[in-house]
Amino acid sequence: MKKHPLEFLAGIFVLLGLAAVIHLSIRAGSGSITDGDTCIIEARFANAGGLHSGSSVLVSGVTVGRVVGLRMDPDDYCAIVSLRVPTTLRLPTDSMASIKSSGLIGDKHVTLSPGADETYLEPGARILLTESAVDLESLIGKMAFGSVSEDSEPSDSPQEIETP
Repeated sequence: MKKHPLEFLAGIFVLLGLAAVIHLSIRAGSGSITDGDTCIIEARFANAGGLHSGSSVLVSGVTVGRVVGLRMDPDDYCAIVSLRVPTTLRLPTDSMASIKSSGLIGDKHVTLSPGADETYLEPGARILLTESAVDLESLIGKMAFGSVSEDSEPSDSPQEIETP
């Protein structure tokens, strides 16, 4: 068996190229191709239906970050959404976070609408003004079956039933 150093070097070069492509694919899939400085901010929503880790965070239609976590606050059962955004994105403290969908049945994303306050959110801060996801199934149900008039609609509050 003859030794071919040129073929060996070509094989090493191909393996390094494949490793670079795999690494880039993983980084692009997670949305973090560059290692820029980022920070985590939070937003509290009454309903975060359809949102998941990896969803986009947009400002003016431009993707600036990703959703990195969702959890429920056990005190008031609200959803706490953690957003990873660049530290260069200076959001005023009166900014608003909304959960929107791409198209009628597209993926959900968080849209940040900057406010006009002179002070800015610090890393780890919480956005106070939020708009929850629209429950499309509920809206379609109301449109399809109509809403019941207020006189015949049962009350949502618990009522005491008197027994004889």
